[in-house]
Order: sequence, then structure tokens, then C-alpha cells
Amino acid sequence: MSDFDGLDLQAVEDQMDDESDDNRSHRVVLGVLDGTTQPSEWVEVVADGGVLVLNIAGDLNQLASEFASDINDAGGNLVHFRDFLIVSPPDVEIDAERLD
Repeated sequence: MSDFDGLDLQAVEDQMDDESDDNRSHRVVLGVLDGTTQPSEWVEVVADGGVLVLNIAGDLNQLASEFASDINDAGGNLVHFRDFLIVSPPDVEIDAERLD
């Protein structure tokens, strides 16, 4: 079974297809959450409208602690799915209903 089974990428694509009056970046950024990237870079991607799909390489709580509260405070979403952390801006819902 692939690590992406059950991940609703169609919802992300639908959101990216919507025309927007703002200049926000509607992109999906793949990366590795291992502590080598500055937390402010992750926050900036999400603040600019991007969705993060981060492979977790280490302790999630420790690695995400420096940016998770900033994302939450801005209304963004964080979902831990298998070995990944999916992070989206407030206007992109992460539908995890099918994971039950």
C-alpha cells in the first residue's frame, strides 16, 4: 500500500484550480521535516497559500513545535498521516474522513 493511499489530493487540486483575486501561491510543496529547514520557511510557504507534505524524519512533536502554533494561530491545518505531516493554509481543508 502506498503512503499516499487515502490522501485526498483531488481536493488540493480542486482548490488549486479555483481562480483567485489574490497573488497567493497555490502549490503543493514536498519536503522532509528533519530539522534542517528553518521553521519560518515552512510558515512562509503556508502563509503564501502553499500546502506542505512533509516526510517526518525524527520526533514529530520536537520537529514541528517551532512552527505548528504559528500555523494554528493563523487558522491553518496540520494532519499527521503515516510518516507525513500535511500542512495547509486556512482556505484549504484537509479531509481526513476516509482514514477512519
